[in-house]
Amino acid sequence: MPKRLALALALLVLNGALPASAAVKASDVIQRATDGFVRPAYARLHDHADSLAKIMHALCQAPSQDNLDAARAEFSGVVDAWSVVEIIRFGPISENNRLERMLFWPDRKSIGLKQVQAALAGKDPTAADPAQLATKSVAMQGLGALEFVLHGDGADQLAGRDAAYRCAYGAAIAGNIEAIAGEVSDAWTKPDGFAALWANPGPQNALYHGGTEAVTELVGVFINELKMVRDVRLKGFLGAKPEADKPKQAIYWRSQNTARSLTGNLAGMDALFQASQLGDALPPDARWMAESVHIQLTNGIEAAKAIRGPIDKALADPALRRKLDYFSLVTSSLTTLIGTRLTAEFGLTAGFSSLDGD
Repeated sequence: MPKRLALALALLVLNGALPASAAVKASDVIQRATDGFVRPAYARLHDHADSLAKIMHALCQAPSQDNLDAARAEFSGVVDAWSVVEIIRFGPISENNRLERMLFWPDRKSIGLKQVQAALAGKDPTAADPAQLATKSVAMQGLGALEFVLHGDGADQLAGRDAAYRCAYGAAIAGNIEAIAGEVSDAWTKPDGFAALWANPGPQNALYHGGTEAVTELVGVFINELKMVRDVRLKGFLGAKPEADKPKQAIYWRSQNTARSLTGNLAGMDALFQASQLGDALPPDARWMAESVHIQLTNGIEAAKAIRGPIDKALADPALRRKLDYFSLVTSSLTTLIGTRLTAEFGLTAGFSSLDGD
């Protein structure tokens, strides 16, 4: 798995405050981000994951095409909810391998796929037990594994009685996803948990010694995730020319949720930016940047929303392929606007390391 994109910020602002021209406290910005975006987004993910777990149980109890369709639809709902909140890659989700357990991707060497296929072929009983599954390889217990169960080779058999093990394994994965989502949601709502540390920086704080460190974490979300979405998610399958496209390298290509995931990522960024009211901390003559961030994110979201169905067919359609090219341009423009101009207004200088990994 690629390591998290590192964001090195040289903090030039003194006393842990935002620009002196802005009557805004760093702790207020962080509290708004937490209350207005992070907590409700994780709660929404947990709700969808809970529904998926129940629907998978119903499918196993009463296999039918209707129940399979319902499970696939709710899987897409979980993908949507996760894509919105997966931009938050710090805090509780980073503990106990929860991030990787929720989504092992990219799987460049097909390690996860082979493990899932082996479990299905051998009908491994431990993989169909939610408690034991949670201790297995991260690649076997998250959204990527469940996508193959519901949409991979042989998945249509879930509508009948001949796929009892496959369904039991899928139900165990869904239960695991629900458990992870619930743990993270609960952790963010604890009065003395991570949220309190983030919103109350200070000399005695083990994680954030000042307001600049707390705000750096927030600004880093946009810089890190824009680069991830463009360079890992999009460029992983979108070539410089059509003949260089790799549609089967796209995330969620089997379930036709590739563009839905891209939409959710940018929608999450927009919701976080608006909830935190980070733009209010800009000097008056620079607040146009906040509106520009919102407009560009909205434009990127609309471009991704226009793409539905199999990603290989979208890539073969010149008009839809242009939407993907435009999406890439938007993320590049936003990286410059936020990573260079907005951080400069806050007295931060940003330097980036490359994404690397196996």
